[in-house]
Parts: sequence; structure tokens; C-alpha cells
Amino acid sequence: MKKVMLKTTISLAVAMASTQIFASGFAINEQSISGMGTGFAGRSSSADDASTIFGNPAGMSRIKREQVTGGIAMLDAHTDISHASSSPNGGSNDGDMVPFIAVPMGYYVKPIDDKWAFGVGVYAPFGLVTDYENGFAGRYFGSKSEVKIVTLQPTVSYAFNDKVSIGFGPTINRIDGTLESNLSITQSQPDGKVKIKGDDTALGYNIGVLVQATDSTRVGLTYHSKVKYKLDGDTKVNYNVLGLIGQNPSQKYDASLDLTTPESVDFSVTHQLDDKWTLYAGSTWTRWSRLKEITVENKGVPAVLNGQFGTITEEQNWHDTWAHAIGASYQLNKQWVLRTGLSIDQAPTNNVDRSPRIPTGDRKIFSVGAGWSPTDDLTIDLAYSYLREESVKVNNSNDRGQTYNAKYENYANGFGLGATYRF
Repeated sequence: MKKVMLKTTISLAVAMASTQIFASGFAINEQSISGMGTGFAGRSSSADDASTIFGNPAGMSRIKREQVTGGIAMLDAHTDISHASSSPNGGSNDGDMVPFIAVPMGYYVKPIDDKWAFGVGVYAPFGLVTDYENGFAGRYFGSKSEVKIVTLQPTVSYAFNDKVSIGFGPTINRIDGTLESNLSITQSQPDGKVKIKGDDTALGYNIGVLVQATDSTRVGLTYHSKVKYKLDGDTKVNYNVLGLIGQNPSQKYDASLDLTTPESVDFSVTHQLDDKWTLYAGSTWTRWSRLKEITVENKGVPAVLNGQFGTITEEQNWHDTWAHAIGASYQLNKQWVLRTGLSIDQAPTNNVDRSPRIPTGDRKIFSVGAGWSPTDDLTIDLAYSYLREESVKVNNSNDRGQTYNAKYENYANGFGLGATYRF
């Protein structure tokens, strides 16, 4: 029982890990459409538009006109599942568990004077939706997950001179999650359901420094803080398969789960080669090793079920990751700039603890994009990314003899559309 429950409850924390997101773990990279076009190389040093509020808040010092930047990134993800086996035998392995995803973003920056600038951003730093088909062979280890984190970031920047600037923004972060798994005691009994819901609001911060090292080269460093959540909600268990609670087919318990999203450090370089070409490079370190284990506390559980549904802990043993990216842009003419980039991103999971909710491996992402400025006041950005992960294996079992083993191959297409308007 413990293993089945855990594969559901931990999804509030780690089912956000995704085959459908273009960053490792359960992070989302899509906070900028212009940055998406270069594979997010130079994210903390480019400061091309108001989305620098996320990339590097110090970059607001380079924005000389009041402006609004907004956009949406859309993701079409696919998974091929092969070599699958399960106990009890049977069940499907379609792999179509990721619906079409849309990730919006919006930013506003207003220069106050030659030194100070103010801005505010709304974006999604983490999130996931997965929904396996009915009868999925691995349903006892995860069937459905929907988790969203939305961040509001008011931000200020200060330029010491024309070479060095800093920026800081507190983040107000809202997390909501709804997760489901199937539940069964024996192969002869029909499946029940376990459903968990929880939410919380927590604070963090982003801080950055931007240095114009030479006339043609900028370097940037950004720190995104950890955020500690305590998700309060409920666990609902359908007891039709248990026969332990009289005539009541289901019970609901108060549930809580502590979760810390990891801090990250992004360092990047932007180099203007000439009046046409600009080169970008960057690396991001993320402290995923914070996710060693997940513990869920359920209150009010009857004594007969306390061993299964009281306090539940499962090890995850994630490790820290590095992501690296290179990119370039070409100023075709006054109206058009073309972009491209290549990213390599480590997965924080390991071969022992990987589950159907987090069947991810190391990934490579190729990106292209363009910016069109029909006037000096308006720029429209387009981007496309193709992601492919290394194939990985899932090997799950629980103390009731249920197992699920399979090979996962994940790939995805990402599309971005955004605009910047200058006042």
C-alpha cells in the first residue's frame, strides 16, 4: 500500500518533472520568446527586452524606453513507450500522456532616470500536466498530474555607471496541484482511486549583476533563490476496493507536504562580433539535490489504515544539474533579426527511483527564432525548438507485488510567439 500511495503523493512535488518541459527536473525555461530563439544562451547577459526581469533583473538598466513584453510558448510533446511489462499483466502503453501545453508570460519595465529602473513580471517557473490513458499499465505508479506555479516579481535595478548594474526582485509564488493514481489490493478486485489536492503561496527572490566588460562583450550572473512551500490540502481515497470502512465508499484526510524548489545560478556572455553577428553562451547550475525525499502527512487516518496512509516517505535522491547553451543572432536588416541556439541539459533523476511521472533523461534542444520590427516601437518575436531526450528505463515495484517496467523515449516541439511594445 505504501508504495502506491507514495507514487501519488509525491507528484505534488516531483510529478512536475516532465517529458513536456524544456528544462530539467520540473523547471520551465520558457520565460522569454526572444531568448527561446537562441536556446536561452546569453539569458543573463543579453537584456534584449523586458523579459530580462527573469533572465537578469540588472538588465533593466539597458532598457532606455518604457516597454511591455508578453508572449506565449506552446509545447507539443510525444513519448514512445516500449519493452513494457507489468504486474498485474495487461494494460496499455500509448504514451500520449501530455496534452498540448501553453505557457504565458508578461513583463513591464519603466526607466526612472539614468540609474534606476522599475519593472514587474508574471511568469511560470515550474509546472506540469500529464494524463495517462484509462487502463495505463503503470497506473498504480501514477495516472494523472496537474501542477502549476505562477510567479509575480516586482523588480528594481540600479546602474552604478555605464559598465556595472545590479537588479533585485522579490518573488511571490503560488503553487496548486491535483494528482491521481489507481489503487488496488489484489488482482481480483476492481481499481479504486487516490486523489490529492494542495496549494500554498511562498516568497523567494531573484538577484543579478550585469557587467559591460568591453565595448562588445557583456557578462551576466543571476541567482534565483530556493522557495519553501508547505502544501495544505486533502487526500481522498476511494475505499470500494478495501472493504474496511463500512458503507462509506471514500474518505478524505487533511494532508500536508513540504516542498522546496531549488535555487539556480545562471552565468552567460554576450559578444557582439560585428554590426551583424552577436554570439551567446551560458551555463546554469541547479541544486536539485535538495530533493532527497518526500514526506506526506495525512491527519485523521483510522488506526487500521494509519500504517498505509499516515506518514509516508519515499526517497528521490535527485542530483544537481548543469545546463549549457550556445547561440547566435544575425541582424539581417533594420527590420529582421534571425536567431539560433543549441542547449544540453542534464536530468536530475536516477535509474533506481525514476517513475512514470518523471521518465526523463538528459536532453538536447535545437532552437531557431526571429524578431521582426515593423516600427521602432514594436517588435514581434517567433521561436521554434526541437527537444529530444536520451532513452531511459522505468523500473517500479511495490509491496503488493505490482510492478511496471518500460523504456521511454521522449521528444517535443516548442513554438513561441511574443511581442514588445515601446512607449
